[in-house]
Amino acid sequence: MAGRRMGITLPLLTFIISTVVSHIPPPLIHDCADFKTSGFFRDNNLHAQFLLFTPRNPTCAELIQANETLSMENSAFNATLDTKVIIHGFRALGTKPTWMDNMVASLLASGVVNVVAVDWVCGATAKYNQAVDNVPRLSREVVALIHRFLELGSTEGSFHLIGVSLGAHVAGYVGHHFGGRIGKITGLDPAGYKFTKTGPEERLDPSDAIFVEALHTDTDNFGIRIPVGHVDYFINGGRDQPGCPSLRNLYGYLICDHMRSVIMFINAVRGICSYTGFSCSSYQMFQEGHCRDCQMSQMSSCPRIGMRRLRVTTDVAHPTAGPGGENFTRAGDNEREYSTPEDNRVQIQVFMLTTAAEPYCAFHILLEFRLKEPKENVVTMKIQLISNDTSSKIRITVPKQTLEGRGLAAHGTALCRIDTVVLQAGSTWMSLRRRKEFSGTLCLAELPTSSRQEMVCLPDVMTFSGDEQLTHNMAGTRSRLCQRP
Repeated sequence: MAGRRMGITLPLLTFIISTVVSHIPPPLIHDCADFKTSGFFRDNNLHAQFLLFTPRNPTCAELIQANETLSMENSAFNATLDTKVIIHGFRALGTKPTWMDNMVASLLASGVVNVVAVDWVCGATAKYNQAVDNVPRLSREVVALIHRFLELGSTEGSFHLIGVSLGAHVAGYVGHHFGGRIGKITGLDPAGYKFTKTGPEERLDPSDAIFVEALHTDTDNFGIRIPVGHVDYFINGGRDQPGCPSLRNLYGYLICDHMRSVIMFINAVRGICSYTGFSCSSYQMFQEGHCRDCQMSQMSSCPRIGMRRLRVTTDVAHPTAGPGGENFTRAGDNEREYSTPEDNRVQIQVFMLTTAAEPYCAFHILLEFRLKEPKENVVTMKIQLISNDTSSKIRITVPKQTLEGRGLAAHGTALCRIDTVVLQAGSTWMSLRRRKEFSGTLCLAELPTSSRQEMVCLPDVMTFSGDEQLTHNMAGTRSRLCQRP
């Protein structure tokens, strides 16, 4: 009897194993392709190539040709998956972008997707004006590639174009060709020169995809200063990123602000930070603490970099953990939920702060100093927030004949993890000469917060004379800070 069962079981087991093995795609065998290099004295012709990465070949790029049928059909491309297309920008030194491998790996790690890296180094090197002229030419080649993918069974909504600098406008051209039916476009500090004053059809624009987001980090130099997406993140106001080197490191100084958008996007894809933006009429108003909640009549005013969709909501969001909240959607998630308001022209600009050190995750801490009585002179406070492994500084000004001054600090840990607060009165020559005494209370809250009632005030009224410094231990206040909804 046992022999009969064994005789039946072995063939059945053999059949199951052979069936399973037949569905496991074999590893690809091909030469690994890589980016070309160029130089100042090259012809500057486009010479674009497309490098495909998939779960079957995550580190060994496969060269694919849109105009070669066998190249596409025999490739590892899977039309049932979402496809991320990365398009770099101007290459001053004619080399492969140093961030490219990290971005490819991050996208593959975040979901089961196809990733295509567009190499147009030869057409983007040395002569910027020629690189600008190559933007529509490259766009036509990317369009041809996507058409081939569509023939293989992909859908327009399954594509996510990620364009850096000039590459953002290439993505815009491509999206415009498809009538805005591309699923998503992410513009990483879209190039400003030659594009700021052009019409929407010649640059990235909200109409180019179902959902368009843009990160702005260098609007006073290489990046565009106008909104170009459904959501535009003006990080640290869009310029002068903290932690960037001084003029002594000239090359780093020139590109650091511009490239900050790339680093932050990769961090968002990997889920390292949930970079949250706050809708506000201006960066100054945001810094002064006037835009602190997530209420908006038409859509969420607290979007996060890399989110799958633009939520239409009137709810008040109260993230409870992580920099701005951990309940966020990673940029690489394979599940598509792209949606926009019925009026596709609606745009919001949002602001956020970051820390000066990688990975630049920041909690937005609102501080308000309240005087016991108004003063005839301006009162200035220097405030330092200290945690176990990080600190941040902010200056708050209370205008004369008023009672309150507010400011926003970017801190590396949550408010309820702050150990010490150090306060010092302003030490200008005028304040030292007059030595006017004043007293007040410091109140704090972590954004988003919908009202002043959510602020927690330190229990002691502090009195200052001249440039005195006072230190407050937060141990007694921490329990109240950690109980916010």
